[in-house]
Amino acid sequence: MDFIFVEALRVKARVGIYPRERVVDQPLELNLTFGVPDAAAERDDIADTIDYAKVIERIRAELGERQFNLIETLGEFVVKLLFDEFGAPWVKLSIAKIGIMKDVHRVGVCIQRAKDGQTPPDYPGGSGMPG
Repeated sequence: MDFIFVEALRVKARVGIYPRERVVDQPLELNLTFGVPDAAAERDDIADTIDYAKVIERIRAELGERQFNLIETLGEFVVKLLFDEFGAPWVKLSIAKIGIMKDVHRVGVCIQRAKDGQTPPDYPGGSGMPG
């Protein structure tokens, strides 16, 4: 199975339980990797794969309009979006709040899901996980 990765995607979102987090958008960094059909490489046709530009556009639009209490819930929302709208068979995702606490560069979560409930495959590079 082939995959696409997007590293260090910066978005603004309202996520958190503290009052200051609920009123102002804060910067997040997303790293995501998702499976795509092998047919994309075989036929050289965008219709056979997942258009990463559309994925990025949808994530930015949705996160810009919503409020999440937990970064974990935000992550599950992104995974479900990739499954339901784009047909990704599996997703690996890390999301980090940037500079949210004094003397802490990033705080975040890592999520791995496959549609069939199995573990997404291992592969070298483009991990979608913080390095």
